[in-house]
Amino acid sequence: MALPLQASSIVADRSQQSTADKPLHRVGRQEHYPERLVGASDPYILLAHQGMVEEVLIDDMEARGAFVMRNSRFTSCSRVAGTGQLDIVYEDLASKTIKTIRAGYLVGCDGARSKVRECIPDAQLEGEVTNASWGVLDGELIRKVAVRSDQAGSILWIPRERNMTRLYVQLSETDGERVDRSKATPEYVMRRARDAMHPFRIEWKTIEWFGNYVVGQRAGHCHSALAAQGANTSMHDSFNLAWKLNLVIRGLAKPSLLATYEQERRKIAYDLINFDAEHCKAFSQGEAALAKNFDENIRFISGVGAEYSHGLLNRGRTAISTPLQPGTLQLPAKVTRYIDANLVSIQLDIPMLSQFRIYFFIPDVPKALGFLGTICKGLDNATGMGKVSSRASQSYATQPQGAAPSDAFIQPQRYTSVSSVFTYAMVTQSSKSEFEIADLPKVLQDSRWTLYLDDVDSPRCTDKWFGSLQGEQVGIVIVRPDGYVGSIDTWELTAGTEAGKWIDDYFAFMM
Repeated sequence: MALPLQASSIVADRSQQSTADKPLHRVGRQEHYPERLVGASDPYILLAHQGMVEEVLIDDMEARGAFVMRNSRFTSCSRVAGTGQLDIVYEDLASKTIKTIRAGYLVGCDGARSKVRECIPDAQLEGEVTNASWGVLDGELIRKVAVRSDQAGSILWIPRERNMTRLYVQLSETDGERVDRSKATPEYVMRRARDAMHPFRIEWKTIEWFGNYVVGQRAGHCHSALAAQGANTSMHDSFNLAWKLNLVIRGLAKPSLLATYEQERRKIAYDLINFDAEHCKAFSQGEAALAKNFDENIRFISGVGAEYSHGLLNRGRTAISTPLQPGTLQLPAKVTRYIDANLVSIQLDIPMLSQFRIYFFIPDVPKALGFLGTICKGLDNATGMGKVSSRASQSYATQPQGAAPSDAFIQPQRYTSVSSVFTYAMVTQSSKSEFEIADLPKVLQDSRWTLYLDDVDSPRCTDKWFGSLQGEQVGIVIVRPDGYVGSIDTWELTAGTEAGKWIDDYFAFMM
């Protein structure tokens, strides 16, 4: 599965007017992930097999004492009368026995032919299924050439790990005759590829994996695999739901928080389905149409442009004009960590521990000490944020997060010193010589690993996120556990009480 991050170049249709007697030639070049359109922190595309990604996740889970049960086929589920629990029935294929698990939640991650969906009353797939069919081959080629054939369809080539190449081989058009799935064998797909390459040769040394799919755009983001959105989008789905489930199960948020999963991810699913329909159409029309489609949708394809609408978790004053907006991902920027002078990426430095991150942007620390003192008192009170932190401490003491040897490289205790559910950070344009950690309120003294000097990038992080802040202003950004901006606003130095109420109002769903 291709995991697109930022930038790569593609070669335009080299088969144009080429024959066996006329060498293939380049007629153009199109940048897939241009900096001006994407703006991600890493300037490359990472191509990784889905199994490799799963292996990383499973290894980390097992290191933390959680395990994936293989050879266990989900059968059915039913509600337990008089409770909010579910009886989940599965078949243990190893022992050939039927077993039951009682749980509070059941999450279906089983694709277009979902057995879980069948258990949900009135749940139906909405959308259309086309006749467009593609065969997918992962293998090691003896020789390779990219070509588009008007007679035998198109081929999309993607380099893979271990010197393999993935071929998406077009078997039929959207409005063409439906391909009999039983005939769509590896041999048939290879024959179609050879026909498309004629008069040039293509041969395989080995075939590691083969698949065939019929393109459909339906709810639940059932779609083509051409832009590598399946694994990427589903991981975003999982992340969005996981941190919300964590808070609700621990009693740190109201159950109504879970409704935001559908509100947010349904929009992304429809954005993806609409994109995929146009992308498949553009792919069949040629390089010019495909390049135009990529330029128009590249932020979404990369994942950076998957944005949420305003709602419970994404809100703020509509009048405020800042580059960073609620419902978008943090913009990448470099800053200097105060305590050890290390250069770090601000959007990556704080590890994701199912915590909200609250950033205070302070242009001038000595001038803002009064503001910081006022607002930090509110973060540690017994009725608001402090109460939530106290409940979180009790929850994590009873059900701690699983620990793994790799945590030695993360040092999670640095980011939970104040709260298990909130990490506080400060970003300042003051120089290191202008203030000491001891000058700051206790909440920020205890958050010493998340104090940053905005002295690296040009434009600086403050400018990238807020546009600009004057010495008499401060900015506050609330970032959700999944890295999305929850809210952002600016305040005068005399408005510490109002800023504290603004933070409390945002987290009302946890109080």
